Amino acid sequence: MIVTFCVAGPTTERLDRFLADQLAISRTQAGRLIADKRVSARGKPLRASAVLERGVEVTVEFPADEPAPRTYAPAHAELRFVYEDEHLAVLDKPAGLVVHPGPGHWNDTLVNVLMGRGTELSGGSTPGGGRGGGRPGIVHRLDRDTSGLLVVAKADLAHRRLAGAIERRQVKRVYAALVWGHVRKSPVDIEAPIARHPKERKRMTVAEGGRHAVTHAAVVARFANADLLRVRLGTGRTHQIRVHLAHVGCPVVGDREYAFGGSRRVTPSARAVAERLEALAPRQLLHAAALAFAHPVSGAPLELMSEWPADLRPALAEAADDQKLLAERNPLQYLGFFASDE
Repeated sequence: MIVTFCVAGPTTERLDRFLADQLAISRTQAGRLIADKRVSARGKPLRASAVLERGVEVTVEFPADEPAPRTYAPAHAELRFVYEDEHLAVLDKPAGLVVHPGPGHWNDTLVNVLMGRGTELSGGSTPGGGRGGGRPGIVHRLDRDTSGLLVVAKADLAHRRLAGAIERRQVKRVYAALVWGHVRKSPVDIEAPIARHPKERKRMTVAEGGRHAVTHAAVVARFANADLLRVRLGTGRTHQIRVHLAHVGCPVVGDREYAFGGSRRVTPSARAVAERLEALAPRQLLHAAALAFAHPVSGAPLELMSEWPADLRPALAEAADDQKLLAERNPLQYLGFFASDE
């Protein structure tokens, strides 16, 4: 079996990692294919350490006894769509749902649910444009425990144009985040390179030599122990918002990986109040609240919004010391989030 695909992003990780991710195979299997000179570009075998640029066409030859790239079973879960046509769909992703298949989550992701729903998906980064790869339709991602607006492409043309628009920063992605402490100045531009953590491979960190990353943040509401921020992505690195906010000393409330002490950061006199807030956080208090872009085919402007989710409302009410927020249907609007300046 021969699989050929074209690199869509500006650059890749080293080839063995990139190949394992794209073909949904193990790192060991990817390494063996490379060592056996079965992975090539421009007619020449590639090394495991190779980093590829956009437009490079990669050919992978699977031997007869080698497992082919994994296919994925459809799954079923309730999804709420805020926009949909024949080219794309925008859904309000619930927390706890992984976006695309990978180790530990082959059959219970958003991609599987969309397949189970019968949603047509673009080839996207799927090798060969088929439906056997790991990310059909996926233009951008949200972390598993981050909720909110996510766009998926149904057609290859829409996928290419949306991916290009994101790269050119023509897609506005705005998040609501409740963070520990207070941002020193507002608005603030956080510019710090992000790389994979050298010891904990599932985490990211700010590190010299990492990929360029920019996050824009502004205070919407200031509470006793926390700020509600309006956060806009300048780039789209893995865990970017969580890493950058922790880097400036204001980690997201409820973040289990980047909290750096959580409520223990609060002064002892206010510790009990902070601990109550932390106890009410079922997950990281980060929500993709607004998405704006030009339709990739018609060019019509799309501006979509998603309110603060119900599971995070008790924590927000506790932080604000305002129990009226528990009954408020539109707490972000109530707090002026959608009226905030850039």
